[in-house]
Amino acid sequence: MVSFMRLIGAGIAAAMMLATPALSVAQPQSVTIRHASGETVLKAQPKTVAVFDLASLDILDVLGIEVAGVPGGHRPGHLKKFDDDRYVKIGSLFEPDYEAVNALAPDLIIIGERSRAKYASLARIAPTIDLTVIPGDPYGSVIRNVRTLAGLFGKESVAEEKLRVLQASIDALKSKAAGIGSGLIILTTGGRMTAYGPGSRFGLIHEAFGIEPAAPDLRIGTHGQPISFEFLQKVNPDWLFVIDRDAGLGRPDSARKLLDNALVGRTTAWRMGQVVYLDSVNWHLVNGGLTATQAAVDQLAEAFAKAR
Repeated sequence: MVSFMRLIGAGIAAAMMLATPALSVAQPQSVTIRHASGETVLKAQPKTVAVFDLASLDILDVLGIEVAGVPGGHRPGHLKKFDDDRYVKIGSLFEPDYEAVNALAPDLIIIGERSRAKYASLARIAPTIDLTVIPGDPYGSVIRNVRTLAGLFGKESVAEEKLRVLQASIDALKSKAAGIGSGLIILTTGGRMTAYGPGSRFGLIHEAFGIEPAAPDLRIGTHGQPISFEFLQKVNPDWLFVIDRDAGLGRPDSARKLLDNALVGRTTAWRMGQVVYLDSVNWHLVNGGLTATQAAVDQLAEAFAKAR
């Protein structure tokens, strides 16, 4: 309770007034959280937390904040502990089990991009906040979400140290990325490909990591812009960053077979061995998590180091 009340007088609202989500004073004994789906008032520090967003679960885990309810389904190794039965399964990333949520009686529900359509229904059960990563500002979203959750639970010092380490590693990565050439992000699934550029859900590679986009004018959308092998050959990226959605969902790895053809083989990325198969679970399911973001930086730093 002390940490929660500290939010009221510590100026956190002022520090985050330009961001979404953010915290601000609503009345002497409450805190208002501004988030992607509106504003939510909390009258006390939450004790029973239900989470429908893996990125938020990732952040809470790093900060050492206990949760009571989590979605079922596939999750990365660093979140496997939440498979345990002591964590109530409250539905999927997309569809809540309302009976389970009601039985849990949470003080706070946290949702993200995949569950945000259920915001109104969940908010009728308990205070709900939407920590969806904002396209066009993915790294800013990570910082805001970390600080929002840390502020609610008195974990500010832990959060700031983690963010300091992350920022230092990003700065080092940007130095490595300078002059390394252009890059293109693609997602493969079911034998199809879509590409993502600046402003997209995976735009972190360009906007925060400083990698020049090979195709800067791609259509922005949740599912990216459908592309062909001919498109890849024409754009000819120096680096190709591949998110294999099927592998990320626990299905057989298919991206390597899909890309192994004559057209892709003529690209600079393929000829130079500069095709990076990103951690699909982290990028596709935990995009915006603290551990996931740090892992993304570390993987690219290692790939660039080998290229030099």
